[in-house]
Amino acid sequence: MSHSLPVSLVPLHFRYDGAPVVPEDRVLDRLTELRQWVTAAVGRFEAIVPASEDASFRRYFRIIYPDRTLIVMDAPPAMESLGAWLRVRALLEERGIHVPALIRAEPRLGFVVMEDLGSETYEAARRKGASPDVLFDHAWETLVCIQQMQVPDDWPCYDPARLREEMELFWVWLVGEHLALNRDRLIRERFENVMEALVERAWAQPRVFVHRDYHSRNLLVAAGKYPGVIDFQDALMGPVSYDAVSLLRDCYVEWPAHQVEGWLWDYHKRAGKSGVPVPPWENWLVDFDWMGVQRHLKAAGIFARLSHRDGKPGYLPEIPRTLGYVIRVGESYPELEILGEWIRDKILPATLASPSRSRG
Repeated sequence: MSHSLPVSLVPLHFRYDGAPVVPEDRVLDRLTELRQWVTAAVGRFEAIVPASEDASFRRYFRIIYPDRTLIVMDAPPAMESLGAWLRVRALLEERGIHVPALIRAEPRLGFVVMEDLGSETYEAARRKGASPDVLFDHAWETLVCIQQMQVPDDWPCYDPARLREEMELFWVWLVGEHLALNRDRLIRERFENVMEALVERAWAQPRVFVHRDYHSRNLLVAAGKYPGVIDFQDALMGPVSYDAVSLLRDCYVEWPAHQVEGWLWDYHKRAGKSGVPVPPWENWLVDFDWMGVQRHLKAAGIFARLSHRDGKPGYLPEIPRTLGYVIRVGESYPELEILGEWIRDKILPATLASPSRSRG
């Protein structure tokens, strides 16, 4: 039986922005290669079906056997680094975090077979009527453990340059590519000033191990100990408020403000007792708000990029909710007011008027 070439040896096309594009026939070859590898590495299976969508070039499939199911991840080496996923998973498992058990991995090909933790995300559980208090209680317990992790000295850090680059995604992809509203020099100057203020506040926070996507779609109500934690490959050392913002001001779920404050108080109390370096409550609230603005600018930009660069317009409906957080925080801080007003008056209405606009 002939085997197709590893994806790294197949010529790739590139879009104008430098993003690699795999030809359609190569995608089919890749799936054939994955099937062959799984059969050789784990054994013959009954069926393989898509397991979930991802906002990257990774794909996930559920492998069905007579007595169990497994998840296989396809991370094309030309576009995704499997090494980071393996490294973070090992650290989290060692700390006792409920991550998928590793069955087999072939970094050269970009394939991983892992334990199937199921498909009931926190988002799905909420819709089915699960108690948010119970969900968050488990989420905080896990997050505090993550934030206490010790990492090697060479572990990457959320430095000021990275924080700025992330916020630039908002300007380049949403304001510019999606809405064509990036020609106002005065607004650009003010945006840069706000970015610097946000970077300064984030960089001044105590730094801990940060998952970076600790939200309702990456936490699973798994059998036994939960939550099951996934999509952790981008973890960094970063601001202590970052993951709490990801969960409580989720781009996919919006919670009532009074509940958010209660859950945030619960986390703050628990973290402080566990030795996580959270600042006093009043300072913590400001850090939380400002960190959220940085994250939500990044997220709105990424959602627009997913549509224009990667052909995934399904994330565009999340942008208004994400911008709404920025608008409301801007109303509470004079330093952020001009950003919030501009988004409220210009960016949000334009986004709502063209929810599926894409230049392809």
